[in-house]
Amino acid sequence: ELMTGYTMLRNGGVGNGGQPWVLRWSSRIRLTWLSFTLFIILVFFPLIAHYYLTTIDDADDAGKRIFGPRTGNELCEVKHVQDLCRIRESVSEELLQLEAKRQELNSEIAKLNLKIEACKKSIENAKQDLLQLKNVISQTEHSYKELMAQNQPKLSLPIRLLPDKDDVTFPLPKSNRNCRLHNCFDYSRCPLTSGFPVYVYNSDDYPFGSSLDPLIKQAFEATVRTNVYVTENANIACVYIILVGEMQEPVMPKPTELEQQLHSLPYWRTDGHNHLIINLSRKSETQNFIYNISTGRAMIAQSTFYDVQYRPGFDIVISPLVHAMSEPNFLEIPPQVPVKRKYLFSFQGEKIESLRSSLQEVRSFEEEIEGNAPADYDDRIITTLKAVQDSKLDFVLVEFTCKNQPKASLPTEWALCGERDDRLELLKLSTFALIITPGDTHLVISAGCAMRLFEALEVGAIPVVLGEQAQLPYNDVIRWNEAALIIPKPRITEVHFLLRSISDNDLLAMRRQGRFLWETYFSTSDNVFSTVLAIIRTRIQIPAAPIREETAVEIPHRSGKAAGTDPNMADNGDLDLGPVETEPPYASPKYLRNFTLTAMDIYRNWNSAPGPFHLFPYTPFDPVLPSEAKFLGSGTGFRPIGGGAGGSGKEFQAALGGNVPREQFTVVMLTYEREEVLMNSLERLNGLPYLNKVVVVWNSPKLPSEDLLWPDIGVPIMVVRTEKNSLNNRFLPWDEIETEAILSIDDDAHLRHDEIMFGFRVWREARDRIVGFPGRYHAWDIPHQSWLYNSNYSCELSMVLTGAAFFHKYYAYLYSYVMPQAIRDMVDEYINCEDIAMNFLVSHLTRKPPIKVPSRWTFRCPGCPQALSHDDSHFHERHKCINFFVKVYGYMPLLYTQFRVDSVLFKTRLPHDKTKCFKFI
Repeated sequence: ELMTGYTMLRNGGVGNGGQPWVLRWSSRIRLTWLSFTLFIILVFFPLIAHYYLTTIDDADDAGKRIFGPRTGNELCEVKHVQDLCRIRESVSEELLQLEAKRQELNSEIAKLNLKIEACKKSIENAKQDLLQLKNVISQTEHSYKELMAQNQPKLSLPIRLLPDKDDVTFPLPKSNRNCRLHNCFDYSRCPLTSGFPVYVYNSDDYPFGSSLDPLIKQAFEATVRTNVYVTENANIACVYIILVGEMQEPVMPKPTELEQQLHSLPYWRTDGHNHLIINLSRKSETQNFIYNISTGRAMIAQSTFYDVQYRPGFDIVISPLVHAMSEPNFLEIPPQVPVKRKYLFSFQGEKIESLRSSLQEVRSFEEEIEGNAPADYDDRIITTLKAVQDSKLDFVLVEFTCKNQPKASLPTEWALCGERDDRLELLKLSTFALIITPGDTHLVISAGCAMRLFEALEVGAIPVVLGEQAQLPYNDVIRWNEAALIIPKPRITEVHFLLRSISDNDLLAMRRQGRFLWETYFSTSDNVFSTVLAIIRTRIQIPAAPIREETAVEIPHRSGKAAGTDPNMADNGDLDLGPVETEPPYASPKYLRNFTLTAMDIYRNWNSAPGPFHLFPYTPFDPVLPSEAKFLGSGTGFRPIGGGAGGSGKEFQAALGGNVPREQFTVVMLTYEREEVLMNSLERLNGLPYLNKVVVVWNSPKLPSEDLLWPDIGVPIMVVRTEKNSLNNRFLPWDEIETEAILSIDDDAHLRHDEIMFGFRVWREARDRIVGFPGRYHAWDIPHQSWLYNSNYSCELSMVLTGAAFFHKYYAYLYSYVMPQAIRDMVDEYINCEDIAMNFLVSHLTRKPPIKVPSRWTFRCPGCPQALSHDDSHFHERHKCINFFVKVYGYMPLLYTQFRVDSVLFKTRLPHDKTKCFKFI
């Protein structure tokens, strides 16, 4: 059966009904095993778990016990869990509160977003309105330009002519001695708009360069490098310059060799037209070797000329170059006062006939004049001057024989005696210095005479030139009769009487003018070279280069804070100060020297002013000649159409009127790390009529605070950064200053609007003077024999401090570029005295005192930080400044005045102890 069952299983339970049986048998077996497995799990697993749980607490490591008894520390850990739970609940509450706040903030943000959208819409509308206004302004400007174009002729710059390099079609004159500008100068190379370019040959490139005096060559090269007209492009040059002297005697080339070298210059163009040959002399014995050279159409500039050689209006008589590489020391120059000195006049010299000159080596001058020997008055001069000396009516010193070997000289010329220092010491003791021209009248000027003139002007001895035929340096452009006496030799017997008859005032004026001429045209190599170029440029009628202005480097700043109104500043009663400018700032017209002749006489009233003002330089690099020394800017020289809106009462108050009915001024305010004081001062300018702009000169190396908010006063505020902390920065001619009138004011000055407006009106009536509020004066200290600065109240004054004063921008140029550097250096040394220096400058030029206008008795702002003027050393330094400035100028230029300008509309309350002063209305 078993086998049968096995067989049935192998056959799959098929056959004889085996399949159901097998299924039943397998089902039984599975149930049995399942029951047995469940029994094992349900019985044995609980027993094992029970055993484990009852034995685990018996472990040695107390930290591994789980169900055993617990210690006190473990109970504390349980309490800590409870604390943590409480903390969790507290934090949860705070989180809920923060969530509520977040929701509130989200709602507020949503509201603000709505407001932002509304503001954006308003901005867009404002932009559209602004665009419309800009279109209206643009159309108005276009209409204005059309009207101006209809009323003004159209003028374009001429086409510049550049002649060919080898142009030889220039017409020849009959003789080179007949050369003048019209027949020997090519104007086509010098258009009006060319800027007067000058090309200077390098002397070292030619053989004669090794023979030049090293000092003269070095000084000339240094001058050329800094001159504004010099160009390196020879093809566009108007004038070509070559330096040929002073030559050194041992290595001097022969005249024929020098002539060949000149003719071989690359731009000589066969005849040398538009060339200038310069022969500078550093010594009195410089020879006239150019006389023996054919120079063609080239101009000559030197200190020695014969009449057959000199071509008036073409050649140039120049001064000797004594200070080649050194600046003059003003402290060594004697003062201009006292007017009378020990000797009435002096002369030292010796006449040697036997000396041969280079003139006689090739060509005999006597052969040139053939029997026309000039009358020699030298014997009569010697006799007359000795008689004056012997009479002892005045102290005079005349010596016609040198104690030592005399200097070399030309025939018939009076040779110099002694060394230069000895001659200067004698001239310092002389009121007049005699200069006897050569006995040969054909010698129109010599280096010896030019040297005597130079030394006399240097130390303040008034030159007396005996010989009217003499051609003094730059004689065609300088009025020598204002600084020297030129007397014909036949009047030698009248010289003593003439010199004694001149008044002290005239003597001082001539000495002052001579000092000015020496400083401006003679003293340095820069002055000599610039003067030569200025003469040529003036002859061919080319305007001077524009004067340099100081470029203003603006400090970025934020503005927008609405400026408040100081009740003290706005309380003007019923006084109408004038309209507040609502249109763009109006700059003063600039009437510089233009291309026409109509503007030449605009400021003739300045040329007629006493003193040397009419000869003062126009630019620091280009000395102006008397015919072109005109005042800068617009002014009172003409009356525009529609001028004169004056009247009386309110009409007068509401309009400036006068010859310039429309004019504004610029406030220049110097400050140093006083931001709060500065902001208050700027706010006080809010609403000030006729204000063009405010230039804040930031004198501190530390920039303003970034969060500083500057006031909006209705006009531009330009914050200018300076290179260093210097009080001289107050007077720099910044290019941002576009008006003639400048109101220089300290950052702590406290002035009312009506006071400022009255000062502006007064300045318009006296544009050449300083007009301001705080007055000071100078006084002579008899015990110490020196000058003192005095700030005590007085009815007399000689200075107006520039801490609150109007002056013309022209003086800013002169202060910064022309005034002696020694004065600016002392201002930097003491950090003081810049206001005194400006008063010295203006009084020196105009010979007029300043004008004081009234202000409240409390000038400085109350509560402001202490200024430099409160220091004890402040006044001692100002005493030293005045005495030093007097040495530099050579005299005291300040003038006293009791004049003060008051307005009948100005309300001044005078204390009882101050009513004794006169008031001029």
